[in-house]
Amino acid sequence: MSMDVSVLYFTVPFISKELEPTGTEQLWIFDIYGFVLAGLLITMGSLGDRIGRRRLLLWGAVAFGIASVAAAYAQNAETLIAARALLGVGGATLMPSTLALIRNMFHDDRQRSAAIGIWSSAMASGVALGPVLSGFLLDHFWWGSVFLANVPAMVLLLVLAPFLVPEFKSPASGRFDLPGSLLSLVAVLPVIYGIKELAKGGADPVPVLCVAVGLAFGWLFLRRQRTARNPMIDLGLFRDRGFSGSIATNTLAMFGMAGYMIYTTQYLQSVLGHSPLEAALWCLIPSFAVAFAAPAATALSQRLDNAHVVAVGFLVAVAGLGTMSLVEPDSGVWLVLTAAGITSVGLIIVMATITDLLMASAPQEKAGAASALLETGQQFGGALGIAIMGSVGTAVYSGGMTDSPPPELTPAQVDEAAQALGNATAVAARLPEAAGEALLHTARAAFVDGLHSAVLTAAALLLAAAAASALLLRGVRGPGSGGKGEEEAGPAGEQPVRHEDAVV
Repeated sequence: MSMDVSVLYFTVPFISKELEPTGTEQLWIFDIYGFVLAGLLITMGSLGDRIGRRRLLLWGAVAFGIASVAAAYAQNAETLIAARALLGVGGATLMPSTLALIRNMFHDDRQRSAAIGIWSSAMASGVALGPVLSGFLLDHFWWGSVFLANVPAMVLLLVLAPFLVPEFKSPASGRFDLPGSLLSLVAVLPVIYGIKELAKGGADPVPVLCVAVGLAFGWLFLRRQRTARNPMIDLGLFRDRGFSGSIATNTLAMFGMAGYMIYTTQYLQSVLGHSPLEAALWCLIPSFAVAFAAPAATALSQRLDNAHVVAVGFLVAVAGLGTMSLVEPDSGVWLVLTAAGITSVGLIIVMATITDLLMASAPQEKAGAASALLETGQQFGGALGIAIMGSVGTAVYSGGMTDSPPPELTPAQVDEAAQALGNATAVAARLPEAAGEALLHTARAAFVDGLHSAVLTAAALLLAAAAASALLLRGVRGPGSGGKGEEEAGPAGEQPVRHEDAVV
């Protein structure tokens, strides 16, 4: 599922050639998946608590598989957009279901922590593997093959999950809150859309209005949760420092993760001149460190205070961002990869530890809604990271281009080149060789200046997050901490069920 976030990176030229989408349709092909995913996470997490998390997982696998086939054989842009939307629905059922089921299956703290560490590594590694997989498939097959790669995994899930994964649903969750579900959807979607549009086009009235409308519906959603007989979210959970602190901290970690990644890939491609596939292959190197960092972090949290582990993770990420601020146009690939690796390891330490802490803090019967809130926070953090760090970097880049442009350029060419490094590359291709090289030299230097400003802004925020987490999470441990198997209460009137005797 996480590979599907990045699998479209290389397919745009092929889709454009075969389906001939308009510019707006091409944007929706990319964005609709993330919008639907973010908007439905809370709904699906709450629904899984009520109808059964394994059942929802299997329904999601069916939807994800069908949507993958529909996307692979789409004959026009409208069909592909609809298939991507259905993929978002499937993804929204898979994410909270998997994490909540881990909470049900592993009652021993050490086992649960190890499982969540592996889960976190898989999620982080999937994003890095997506571009490489799509590049390989596009070299050998048609563009739809990048979607068919999902199908074997969904088939295995449908065949094996009934035998390997126990069912769980909350015995006292009540009826599903449909009005609350609709309010959560119209709260999340406009905010995510508005943030993404602000990152692309600046403070235009429409995205600002979208954010304002989303926040207004968010207030109505929270009001509904306080008064509903069977709310989707128990707002009382936020009084627990472990729960509320986990969501806030994880959102900040995702802010840093998404923000620096956009600069890493742009630097490799637009400054060093690597092809997209070469850049994707280079980016696999930091992901190997990430694969080991998450299990190590959750194991470490069993021995040390969670606050210390999270704070150290943030400080490691700050060190990585500081290293990235040393990158220059001629630094080469290893310095930026080292910086990316250090930053990734630090942030995955934070995210794996926080995920384990939140799932331990949430009652078992509310694990689906809790995991959905965690992942919704990630969506907001990712959107904010791209918007804020992208805006800072773009402002510095544009200022550098307009303050001292090459003398050979006309004002119109300067304005075009100042929009983005890709625009400057296009302008340079139309100039005489000497003038084009001068423009590229100026543009790459301006881009690196923007990179420095963006990563230092993120470093300052993550440094503050390290201090805040050290205070906010100090002494916080999940129920049953200490490595012993916890007792899970069954439905009212039943004896507690020990994990040694039964899982559900």
